[in-house]
Amino acid sequence: MRRLMPLLVLLLLAACATDSTSPSPPRRAEAPTLGPAGPSGARLVAEAEREWRAWGRIAVEGWPFALDRTPDATPELFERLMGYWAATPEGPEVITAHRHFRDTITAPMTETASLDPVSGLPFEVMPANVAISSFNHPAWSAAFISYSMAAAGVPRSDFDPSASHALYVDRLIANAMTDPAGAAFIPHNPSDHAVRPGDLVCADRSSSPLPDWQSRLMESGRFRPMHCDIVVRAGGGTIDMIGGNVLDVVLRRRIPTDAQGHVLPPPLERPPFFVVFENRR
Repeated sequence: MRRLMPLLVLLLLAACATDSTSPSPPRRAEAPTLGPAGPSGARLVAEAEREWRAWGRIAVEGWPFALDRTPDATPELFERLMGYWAATPEGPEVITAHRHFRDTITAPMTETASLDPVSGLPFEVMPANVAISSFNHPAWSAAFISYSMAAAGVPRSDFDPSASHALYVDRLIANAMTDPAGAAFIPHNPSDHAVRPGDLVCADRSSSPLPDWQSRLMESGRFRPMHCDIVVRAGGGTIDMIGGNVLDVVLRRRIPTDAQGHVLPPPLERPPFFVVFENRR
């Protein structure tokens, strides 16, 4: 019996230690990392990121009101901007106006510009103090979305390009209402859908924002200032999205989601999200 006593004591101590150990605190749930729903969504992400890199990989977290510096209107950025407009029906008129303005401000410099050894003509120049924001009117954010969709190979039957977010939003909603099983993009209220790369997140920039996408049905076809971004990464409680004409550039922004991957509302002073378009391709 004496030989068993030490063993019994050890067993009792082990039992006490097990009973007194408090459970470890639950880990905070985080939204899972999601990829695009299909190849079309993956191509859209790739195109948006390609344009973002061309603009200098400018990225922010949250909602800053301005960048430290706006890029100059270099010939390369100017031509990229014209390419966005070329993807819209309204583009030719805008391109003509922008080129005329560009030629007007660069004309005095051509007399002193270096000559191209092949053509003998002056190199294209742009005054260093002219910012790309000089070409922000009309706004080109919808043209950027239209260009990205076309570059990704999205057919016009799935996304009809426009220089107005409101017009293509109406068409996306109409497609989903007409063919909910086959439509490429399905509208969701932001609190109802876990966003993933290739989706569109859209905000209402008006003074009386829509509470949800269904409210747009009552005014379809009417102009309303909006802005949409392309989601390029989702997971871990945040998403990254890329949009055009955001703080004057193609910008990548990181914003929070809840544990289920639903995008959280922006600050009160910012335009609220009213629809997320799920990219099912």
